[in-house]
Amino acid sequence: MSSRANRISQAMGTCWLALALLGGVVVDASETGGEAAEPPLPPAEAPPAEDGAAGSLTAAQAQAVIYDRVTVVGSESELARLPGSAHVLTRADLEKQAYSDIHRILRQVPGINIQEEDGFGLRPNIGIRGTGVERSQKITLLEDGVLIAPAPYAAPAAYYAPTAGRMEGVEVRKGSAAVTQGPYTLGGAVNLISKSIPGERGGELEVMAGDHGTWKLDGTYGASYERVGFLVETYQQRTDGFKELDGGGSTGFELADYLGKLRFSSAPGARRHQQLEIKAGRTEQDGRETYLGLTAADFAATPLRRYAGSQEDRIDTEHEQIQLRYFVVVSDRLDWTTTVYRNDFFRNWHKNESVLGVSNRSVLEDPLTYAAELAVLRGEVDSPDDALAVRNNRRDYYSQGVQSVVSFQPRGAWAGHSLRFGMRLHEDEEDRFQEDDLFAMRGGRMVLTSAGAPGSNANRVGDAEALALFAEDRVEIGKWTLTPGLRYETVDLARRDWAAADPQRAGDPRERRNEIDVLVPGLGASYELRPQWHVFAGVHRGFSPPGPSSTEEVEPEESVNYEAGTRYRKGAASAELTAFFNDYDNLLGADTLSGGGTGTGDLFNGGAVDVYGLEAACGTELWRGARFAVPVRASYTYTRGEFRTSFETEFEDWAPAVARGDELPYMPEHQIFAEIGLVAPRWGVNLNGHYVSEMRTRAGRGVIAEGERIEDHVAWDLAARYRVGAGVELRLQVRNLFDEVYVASRRPYGLRPGLPRTALVGLAVDF
Repeated sequence: MSSRANRISQAMGTCWLALALLGGVVVDASETGGEAAEPPLPPAEAPPAEDGAAGSLTAAQAQAVIYDRVTVVGSESELARLPGSAHVLTRADLEKQAYSDIHRILRQVPGINIQEEDGFGLRPNIGIRGTGVERSQKITLLEDGVLIAPAPYAAPAAYYAPTAGRMEGVEVRKGSAAVTQGPYTLGGAVNLISKSIPGERGGELEVMAGDHGTWKLDGTYGASYERVGFLVETYQQRTDGFKELDGGGSTGFELADYLGKLRFSSAPGARRHQQLEIKAGRTEQDGRETYLGLTAADFAATPLRRYAGSQEDRIDTEHEQIQLRYFVVVSDRLDWTTTVYRNDFFRNWHKNESVLGVSNRSVLEDPLTYAAELAVLRGEVDSPDDALAVRNNRRDYYSQGVQSVVSFQPRGAWAGHSLRFGMRLHEDEEDRFQEDDLFAMRGGRMVLTSAGAPGSNANRVGDAEALALFAEDRVEIGKWTLTPGLRYETVDLARRDWAAADPQRAGDPRERRNEIDVLVPGLGASYELRPQWHVFAGVHRGFSPPGPSSTEEVEPEESVNYEAGTRYRKGAASAELTAFFNDYDNLLGADTLSGGGTGTGDLFNGGAVDVYGLEAACGTELWRGARFAVPVRASYTYTRGEFRTSFETEFEDWAPAVARGDELPYMPEHQIFAEIGLVAPRWGVNLNGHYVSEMRTRAGRGVIAEGERIEDHVAWDLAARYRVGAGVELRLQVRNLFDEVYVASRRPYGLRPGLPRTALVGLAVDF
């Protein structure tokens, strides 16, 4: 183990010991229990921490301060003063449609690019302001302020993402997140906020069922007492799937998510308020999902079809997380929050990769040339032995670390300061041990003819050790708020490859190493035109770690990000308008299976790129009377990305060459979201729709070639509720209300459909 790894491990061990000792301070011989403490306010309504917070905080005040320290935006009231574009979706926002799909949730936020994949959002593909969307690997993805991708530095592709249906809030912060959130500062950060421990004893249970054999259950129970609080939750979801597999069979998934939280607080009136919260969770998923799509002709005829050649495709995953978070108010101007975390993730995805020695991508893009191979994929003809290669993509991941934030409000005569210092020690690893099993097609069924030798396709480990530090000062001078800051990241990346014939890893591996040190400065400013109206601007550096698979020829991915806008909020009315420009020195592309490549993980230089656009969001009430209200919301995103240099490349999305002025792929120019509700005391109806303009799937310009275009589409969702009694509601959800047939993606292999009309009905009970 390297000296840095030793330092990280020693630091983590020290923090674990410190937290154990602090737990003894928090929970002393005094009795716990008794009457319920003052219930904490919901995060969206929590008041911002005030300067001079004392050790005698109430439970609600403490929760508000902690919330501000571990989130990327803070409470809604903090939005006005932020020096950049940011959006908070509160619990009330999420409950309108009760989505379990993170893609559908984030459609509401301007500036987000999304590539759908399975129709359920299980493996999200999210980009912000022109970053690549594939597996969300170019954004900082968090749960409760903690990095949540399986291996955020070594292998950031988000094959695991938190279950969106169990969240009570979602935050998106763009350019101005660069200083406090990393390591991916090119576009911004998305933070999913799990349910809080309730202020008083109670629970919620929602059960729904409907089309395609789909059902879901979300159950939560918790309580807060004088010094102890807890929460337990399970989220279960199952479906037979909406695709129709040749020869029959399920194309759906089963998901089981379990979460628990336990909180200990210091005694009321203690000299220093302290709090220790333990969070533990486990998620299991068994999915019959594939990368194999359809030819254009087959999609036009039967868009929900799945070829017989995908019948062995299946993904099994297990994710475990544990977090210990300690918070203390050291003085009336100083508080400290520390989180120790560990995530373990295992996935095994069997995926059809090729037929008769030809890649699936080639077959589906040119079905006339490869008619014989397509007939085998369809199960129309029998094949020789070993005709179909199914990769056993077995991978283990872990990430662990400790992060701290210290908040300090010094006294000043002419300006108010709010200083924040942060540190993260982190290490993560991806272990690939995978092989190809070979099958024959016999009477429309796949038969195993040759089992692959374990580790014969990939037998390697990539790991990362990182130290991140940041300092930020929010300076208030009259109506001005200035926010200068600086982030420092130092990362050691390594990759070890063993021979295919060495499954025990007894021999010496071939090694690659990469060391990065980077400074990420930023400056933001906002000005209060009126109490409800602010203008803001900012400039921040964008950076993305290159990963352990990079070579000396690969340059770092860096940019300078500019934004300017205005924000208005008064009563139920709100609006935000932002212009942005991201000036990339070098854009990177990665060779991955999910992107239609070979899966080596190798990186490719894309050179200088300009990404610019406009984001707008607004909301108000068209009507509010004694019997009902009519809330409305809308958002719009204009994005354009262009290469500024010409070059030749082997990267699939750009190959074989890029010319100056070519547009980036998978980036729609226009996106629109609109929502209208009809809300009464006992019932409510919510209708929303999103529009995505056409986009290209390969770099280019002008009219998009037929085989490289994803058509524009509109999809509408409806939700309704009716309260039949105290704490009991009937609920209806309809996704894709008008059953729009559209192409969600052309990668990695062929055309894949979006979710067809799917209706669920059920019951929700508060107790």
